[in-house]
Amino acid sequence: MLGGTGFVGRAVAEDAVRRGWEVTVFHRGRGGVPEGVAHVRLGDREGDLAELAAGEWDAVVDTWSAAPGAVAASARALQGRVGRYAYVSSRSVYAYPAPAGADEDAPVVEGGDGDYAQHKRGGELAAVAAYGDAALLVRAGLILGPYEDVGRLPWWLHRVARGGRVLAPGPRDLPLQYIDARDLAGWTLDAVAAGLGGPYNLVSPPGHTTMGALLGACADVTGGDAEFVWAEPEAVVSAGVEPWTDLPVWLPPGVMHDAMHCSNVGRAVRAGLTCRDVTETVADTWSWLRSLPGPPPQRPDRPALGLDPAVERRVLASLA
Repeated sequence: MLGGTGFVGRAVAEDAVRRGWEVTVFHRGRGGVPEGVAHVRLGDREGDLAELAAGEWDAVVDTWSAAPGAVAASARALQGRVGRYAYVSSRSVYAYPAPAGADEDAPVVEGGDGDYAQHKRGGELAAVAAYGDAALLVRAGLILGPYEDVGRLPWWLHRVARGGRVLAPGPRDLPLQYIDARDLAGWTLDAVAAGLGGPYNLVSPPGHTTMGALLGACADVTGGDAEFVWAEPEAVVSAGVEPWTDLPVWLPPGVMHDAMHCSNVGRAVRAGLTCRDVTETVADTWSWLRSLPGPPPQRPDRPALGLDPAVERRVLASLA
């Protein structure tokens, strides 16, 4: 496991340990290693790969999301000593806007040192260059669940727990696609064991949950007195509220929503993808948040998310 101490990497390492697999974690030593990991090797993906110079493994899972040179260096360092290379990529690699129903054959961006999409596509190309058909490209969508270090579901849970009138972006039945990090981990390890390669969109089937069901689950687990004030998407956007960043997860119906929440995942489903109910993802994330001694972890390369309370009050007043 390249990484293995935070969010997706941790979910993969923990799942592999539960299976009884012998797990080696290569990381920088900044986070706690999951219990049961057999071997720990310290190094830096962006330079110090000395600890990868010896050893053989059946498979490696790589979640790197910055400049693709680190993926290329790791793949080359392990070439010939690893059976399969699973790279956790992103549906962001598709040329924007990906239409509703787009599958793995949709056009993709050029790989390189540009934005996030180019980084992920570059990582894919690096993995394929070193491993060919033995490279598994896990094109994840929105990822939620315990250990989340981006702040999307944690923000909603904390906001709903505070109670009071909560701006709820509609429509209530707006379909959402996401993948619980643990379901991503389980599918990825099953796919590695089965010898799968090539690209797979990995996110829940369209309509797995809705905005209303997600926020309802947040209210149920936090036990607060939140009063959801549902607003039409046009009213939310016209008030200057930014979809996805001010109100995480949510995108108004249209091009952006189609690109993020309407992906074709038939290939992954046929390969065994199953997704737990949103109530389980929300409940387990809340339980994890409550177990922390302080605020949840936040990736330094991602901005803080969530609607400013003063802006929310202004928008709610305008709706009234």
